[in-house]
Amino acid sequence: MATAFPERFLWGGAVAANQLEGAYLEDGKRLNVTDVMVGIGNTPSLAWNEQAERWEVAPSTSGVQLSHEGIDFYHRFEEDLELMAGMGFKAFRTSISWARIFPSGDEDEPNEAGLAFYDRLFDRMIALGMEPVITLSHYETPLDLLLTYGGWLDRRLIGFWEHYVRTCLERYRDKVRYWMTFNEINVGRMIPFAAGGMLDIHPTDTSNPNASITQQQLYQGWHHQFVANALAVKLCREICPDAMMGLMLSQSAIATYPETCNPDDVLGAQAIQRKHSFYSDVMLKGRYPGYIRREWAEQGVELHIEPGDMELIARYTNDYLGFSYYRSAVYSSRATNTSTTKLATSGTGSGVSNPYLSGTSPEPWCWPIDPKGLRYVCNYLQDRYDVPLFIVENGIGLDEGPDADGRIHDPFRVEYTRDHLLQVEEAIKDGCDIMGYLYWGPIDVVSAGTGEMRKRYGFVYVDRHNDGTGTLERRKKDSYDWYKGVIESNGETLHV
Repeated sequence: MATAFPERFLWGGAVAANQLEGAYLEDGKRLNVTDVMVGIGNTPSLAWNEQAERWEVAPSTSGVQLSHEGIDFYHRFEEDLELMAGMGFKAFRTSISWARIFPSGDEDEPNEAGLAFYDRLFDRMIALGMEPVITLSHYETPLDLLLTYGGWLDRRLIGFWEHYVRTCLERYRDKVRYWMTFNEINVGRMIPFAAGGMLDIHPTDTSNPNASITQQQLYQGWHHQFVANALAVKLCREICPDAMMGLMLSQSAIATYPETCNPDDVLGAQAIQRKHSFYSDVMLKGRYPGYIRREWAEQGVELHIEPGDMELIARYTNDYLGFSYYRSAVYSSRATNTSTTKLATSGTGSGVSNPYLSGTSPEPWCWPIDPKGLRYVCNYLQDRYDVPLFIVENGIGLDEGPDADGRIHDPFRVEYTRDHLLQVEEAIKDGCDIMGYLYWGPIDVVSAGTGEMRKRYGFVYVDRHNDGTGTLERRKKDSYDWYKGVIESNGETLHV
């Protein structure tokens, strides 16, 4: 059967530095925000020093911080990239850990050891036939920038970011053709510390580092990131004009369905979609939309926008939209509170179930499985923005391990991935311009959401466990050969 996937479709997988590299304080690197967290939804391990009147790093009370060692990719990347190449990957997405390049974030000179590591990493990808797809900031803002400046609440971060981006683009201009700026800044609504890179350094509540962040601060911080995003696009076009600078957002919430045709349900679902479209509306349309201006007026938000900001944002919009999709949601106006109203984030929320879906992922996570939601999201985004789309995260986390013969059987993952890829093919037939599909977590990594190894996404098993034990041995799961066949056939085997 003929396939609808284009000949140059970028098949591959995606990871993030903070979830697999380890070596969290090696070769000059300092802490980034996720180094003081056990899962991005957890409270960061910071304590308020009343005498110094500042936040300081505190010992974690939340358990083993597995991300500090990750799966030791920093020392084992050659072996791991060989495994990815064995599946025929055309592209491999990872991130540059900002604190490896500028350990505190505000230095004048970069850390050469950090730059050299990514030279070796990208060189190996290219030698194995994989395009590096690189995120510049994937929940990896240097912690010192938050403790000293408040992170993106302070406009000075735009200058530090510009220096960092220029350094990366100049260094890797001949190696990287696909860049993305910030990973899922829309998730900053729920987790401003990790996803938003923001910390109130003059808090009214010192019990929780996130407790004092206001709507005013969030939108001001995002404005600074929008300016920074536009500057990254500008620098890319000047330094490496043959490359593309994309943005990356969690877009699961776009697949928020109204529970009924009650206009309140429809408008409620639309409101959630708008909360997550706001970021791409600015970064792809180059302006603040009317619906957000109404929200600011009603909430008393008044942004400080410097002369030239909006002109820069309007002129330098991103070249493509990278996004993650994991699950859909249902909005119900009859629900009485947010615990029973599905709010549709990429990995949290509970509430109204969708009776038309076939099931959920296995316990304990129980995410609704909705492959057609991915097709819906692709069409929504194509219609709204008319830019190339890049699916840079989609996958399923399962609690699994070797059987008595040492094999890892994962038929659920095969079924999940096949069903979603069939809907990607349908979206391409619908007219969506989709650059590629990067499965999230082709090798087991530390879960961003829960901070554990038990939630395994990979086609490759890594022998590491929640208590920190394990040999770190890599082992192929059954899904490894299945995904290899999909790539080799450019999607034809999906129909077998």
